Amino acid sequence: MFERSKKTTTNHKQQTINNKKMIKKLVVLLFLLTTTLSFSQTLSEKATISILNCGTGNESYSLYGHTGIRINDPLQGIDIVFNYGAFDFETPNFMLKFVKGDLQYFVTANYYPDFEYTYRYEKRSIYEQEIDLSKEQKELLYKQILLSANSDEKFYTYKFIDRNCTTMVIDKVNAVLEGKPITTLKPVTISYREILYPYMENHFFEKLGINIIFGTKVDQPAERLFLPLELIQSLENTEINGKPLAKPTKTIYEAPENDYQPNPFNSIYTLIIVLGLIILVRKKGLTQSYFILLGSLGLFFCLVGLYSQHEEVLWNYNAFLFNPIYLLLAFFYFKKNQKGIVKTGQILIFCLLGYLVYMLGKIHLLIVLPFIVTNFLLVGRLILENKKLV
Repeated sequence: MFERSKKTTTNHKQQTINNKKMIKKLVVLLFLLTTTLSFSQTLSEKATISILNCGTGNESYSLYGHTGIRINDPLQGIDIVFNYGAFDFETPNFMLKFVKGDLQYFVTANYYPDFEYTYRYEKRSIYEQEIDLSKEQKELLYKQILLSANSDEKFYTYKFIDRNCTTMVIDKVNAVLEGKPITTLKPVTISYREILYPYMENHFFEKLGINIIFGTKVDQPAERLFLPLELIQSLENTEINGKPLAKPTKTIYEAPENDYQPNPFNSIYTLIIVLGLIILVRKKGLTQSYFILLGSLGLFFCLVGLYSQHEEVLWNYNAFLFNPIYLLLAFFYFKKNQKGIVKTGQILIFCLLGYLVYMLGKIHLLIVLPFIVTNFLLVGRLILENKKLV
């Protein structure tokens, strides 16, 4: 009976919390609806508009931080954060749309206290930079954001670099400023890949995955400002008519030092051990399976470049490492076709050498080096073993 009563009480409390959250959401929706229907409503002299940049988390969706835009008008009772970057897992054909690059993301609105609570709970820092705008600019930006949140503009096609939660906020603010001043610090001396690389320090396989699926675009100079923590630096150095665009950065919440303990198997050492076993065991079935995996990944990289609208995955030179020709090599190996093995093996060695030369100086060379070494050893060994039989 005690457990039953305790469970009932807990359920009642949870239901109360859920009801309160639902009421808040309805109030926000009602606010957005009424303000959209009445664009004659204006912000008061006390209104402020600021950009909120939040720190990184340990989940894959939070590795790069988040950017929101806050409208705060105490005289009108407004304190709303607009967020670009929400999506619905229930979208039909979600994964296909995500891979293709036409998944529709949308704008959400939250009461600021709820927004702050969420990031404090996740132990992610919150930094606020109030933008120095005239009353007219605030009004224009406010109405543009309301329009985008309550019309077809609410939905947009997400792009990892060119259209995300940070770039959308930048574009909205730049639209009311002369000369679109919020941009990357010049001169640009770093690539998109080099900016992204440190964010996945404790997530080796995520780092490996994102670096092998991205092609030449992310090796280009990072002319586009696209990450929250970089936006903070840019705003601190942006001036208009000799005056700072943003007021000094205000730390709303400084997260404690990250005590995240990564999975010990999520490391390059796991990869080295697995690949080392494939080399040392010398089992035909295991080697064939490895070649099939390599070839399938390479085929995927080639096909997704044709299918996807994500520019980041186009012209993926990693297909020379994870080469579709490995499928042909696996077939010849299965059929014991010595001549076919030698010919395809020589082509693959040539591709590997070209890939290695191209990768010299690339920041992700070390994390793909175990594959380079493994492929050289396995293919080279097959060539030597079968050349004698040709």
